[in-house]
Amino acid sequence: MSKLIYYTQLIFIKPGGEETFHAFEDQVLPLLKAHNGDLMYRIRPNKDAFVEHSTDLPYEIHLVSFGSKDDFMGYAKDPKRLDAMELKNKSVEKIVLIEGFEL
Repeated sequence: MSKLIYYTQLIFIKPGGEETFHAFEDQVLPLLKAHNGDLMYRIRPNKDAFVEHSTDLPYEIHLVSFGSKDDFMGYAKDPKRLDAMELKNKSVEKIVLIEGFEL
C-alpha cells in the first residue's frame, strides 16, 4: 500500500481579489476527486488564530492529500483547471506550496 502525499498551500491574495479567488476555487476544487485528491482542510484564519508570525499572513491555508505525485501532477495539468488559471493569476499574489508525507 502506497503512502499518501500531502500538499499544504499558504495562499496570499491580492488586495480586493477575494471574489475572483473564490470563483477560481469553485471551478478547481471539485476536480480534486477525479485525480485521487482530497481537500482535507480549507482554512481561512483570522489574525487572532496566529500565535506568532514573522511574515505576512495567508488568506487561506489548504491541506490536500493525493494518492501519488502522479495524481497531483494530473490535477495540476487538468485542462479544466488550466482553463481557470486566469482567475488565479488575477487574484493570487503568491502561493507557498509545501510537499510532505505522513510519518
